[in-house]
Amino acid sequence: MEKRETPGFIVVEGPIGVGKTTLAQRLAESFGSDLLLEGAEQNPFLERFYRDPRGAALQTQLFFLFQRAEQLKSMRQTDLFQPVRIADYIIEKDRLFAELNLDEEEFKLYEQVYAHVTIDAPRPDLVVYLQAPVEVLKKRIAERGRGYERNMAENYLRQLSERYMRFFHHYNEAPLLIVNAAEIDFAHNRQDYELLLEQIRGIRTGRHYFNPAQLAM
Repeated sequence: MEKRETPGFIVVEGPIGVGKTTLAQRLAESFGSDLLLEGAEQNPFLERFYRDPRGAALQTQLFFLFQRAEQLKSMRQTDLFQPVRIADYIIEKDRLFAELNLDEEEFKLYEQVYAHVTIDAPRPDLVVYLQAPVEVLKKRIAERGRGYERNMAENYLRQLSERYMRFFHHYNEAPLLIVNAAEIDFAHNRQDYELLLEQIRGIRTGRHYFNPAQLAM
């Protein structure tokens, strides 16, 4: 029987509110691994961005870019000592947000900075992409009650979800597991989580799909 090897660097991704941080935390507990979280609450420009997207977009985006690049740099320095690492973001997502939020001249400046600070970014061994309809995302965002998200426009969330779908439709930089997260709760539903964990442990190449609702039928 072929031995199943756990991917060494696992990234959980998806639009705002889909549950990526919750899943990343559970995976880190299961593997006893380091956990890299993007820490949106640490961005001093984020609340201003949701109030005035055009006025604060560049500052918000550059803060996130430097924050994420520094975290990944630190991870590279310790990867010899940690067999599994979990993150709730992929560095390319930063550029996805920048394309949505910045004007043409701002994006040209951002691209120059991005190319410089991400040159040695580690590539994931597996990306877990969580999907859910905008209505589900809105509900989850409201339930978690973060103050800086109160002013988030529905249209912004819809555009962001569409960009995620397009991005991962063409993504081939690492093995990819696409998960229907619309009706599952990885924080409290042990069965759904264990089924997903089994999938993650076995994936080494290719594109895969996971829908717990279909398995339950």
